[in-house]
Amino acid sequence: MNYWKERAQPYQPGQTKPFKVSRTKIELFTQCPRCFWLDLRLKIKRPSGPPFNINKAIDELFKKEFDVYRAKKEPHPMMKDAGIKAIPYQHKDLDDWRENFVGVVHVHEPTNFHVFGAVDDVWLDDGGSLMVVDYKATAKAKPVKKLGPVGGWQDMYRRQMEVYQWLLRQNGFDVSDTGYFVYATGTQDRDGFHNKVDFETHVFPYTGSSDWVGDTLLSMKKCLDGDIPQVGVAAMGGPCEHCAYARSRTELTLEALRRR
Repeated sequence: MNYWKERAQPYQPGQTKPFKVSRTKIELFTQCPRCFWLDLRLKIKRPSGPPFNINKAIDELFKKEFDVYRAKKEPHPMMKDAGIKAIPYQHKDLDDWRENFVGVVHVHEPTNFHVFGAVDDVWLDDGGSLMVVDYKATAKAKPVKKLGPVGGWQDMYRRQMEVYQWLLRQNGFDVSDTGYFVYATGTQDRDGFHNKVDFETHVFPYTGSSDWVGDTLLSMKKCLDGDIPQVGVAAMGGPCEHCAYARSRTELTLEALRRR
């Protein structure tokens, strides 16, 4: 119970106790520093969407499936089919690494941020390097076999993997720049539902760089220690639709009040 109370505390400029920053908060900052500041300084969060319970179920089933081969120290058949020379990684802390609100942890000394993120899986290649693995699930007319173009909404998936790579590296592990997505796509070309959805799963690589993470944490610290950022000033990408909506709603409300 005390842990949850601790997590609920807003950031206080000048605090000496490490402040918990999740991988999702790093992503929030890259999308909109203003939304990030409101969330961590005042606990005013963006409106949340519905939970992705089906995706969560598929994640759990993937974990159980790969854990069978982890115990046998053998590659999963999907890894063989993709030509990946690796096996699911065994480590005493793996359950913590995959647990929400625990995850892989590193205290970043320059900012005093307790940075954490929960990975889906980690594989060990034949050269002794760790490879971050992320499970994804969706429903489309065609199966997903690669990420969309850079500059699109799937950049958040790229950043997600790179943050996990950064966290493992900060813990002293040799981590490959190449990670893998295990992407399950629900098919829509059947003659009916019949109480099931058939999925087609593809495993494909992503090679990126986590060099941006440290500088981003420094920018996050500067943001939190300062005044609220202006509307529409984004660290990455275009204007924030949440801020634009909030501003338009306020303007319409004030205009309506003036007309009374």
